Formats: sequence, C-alpha cells, structure tokens
Amino acid sequence: MTAQPVGPIDYLAVEFPGARLEGKGLAALLDLVERGIIRILDLRVVKVSDTGDVVAVALTDLDDDGELDLAVFEGARSGLLDDDDLAQSARLVAPGDAVGLIVYENTWAGPFVTAMREAGAEVVASGRIPADDVVAALDALESPSAG
Repeated sequence: MTAQPVGPIDYLAVEFPGARLEGKGLAALLDLVERGIIRILDLRVVKVSDTGDVVAVALTDLDDDGELDLAVFEGARSGLLDDDDLAQSARLVAPGDAVGLIVYENTWAGPFVTAMREAGAEVVASGRIPADDVVAALDALESPSAG
C-alpha cells in the first residue's frame, strides 16, 4: 500500500480582541483551502467571558453580520486538538476576547516530500521561524547601517 503524501502539520492561535472577527481574514483562510495550499484539520473558536470562563463558539455567524462565516469548516476535528489545548489557548487572551485555533496541513509540501523520498532522500528536520524574527531580519537588511 502506498502511503498518502502528507505535508507538515502546523497550528495557529489567533486572538480576536473583543471577540470580533472580520470577514477579510476568514475569506483568506477559505481561499487557501480552495487553492489546495492548506487543509484544515481542526478549527475551534472559544471566547473568554468577562469572568474568565471559556465558552466554545459555533462556527456559523461569528461576526454577527447575518452571513455564514466558517460553517464550511464546522466539524473539522482531527483529534489533534483537545479541550486542554483550548484551555491553554484561552489563557493567552484577555477576558472578553476570543481565540481561534487552527490545525492545518501544508498540502503543497506532501507531493514534494514524497518525491524526495522516492529519490532516496529523507526530511531530517523541519521547523518554524517566528514571523517577528523574519520581519526584524528584513528590517535590519533594509536599514541604512546594513551592508
């Protein structure tokens, strides 16, 4: 049996101040899925009440604009996220805010990794450089004192 190519699995925790979600970000997520760049494995949203209680939020009309926002992802649960992950993520945001957790596969990488394995290569490490570090490095390259 041939193994299905699987890309690297990543996660994001996204804070929504005041528990307000904007459609622009949701549209970008849907676009990434539709173009086959990522596959959503888990998508959960929780709100932290003013008293600190954590409440799961349905993935329907998150921004109260009358349109279904993430209903297409309702039920996206691989089992990689559990209630402890939600509780830990909720501790990252202030009361009154919400946090969205997304676990996704970088589907673009699956065929590449498979091709490398078929050529006798193996992925021996992978990692993530924090976006803030990348921005700082790029800013340093563009500064007048660089070079």
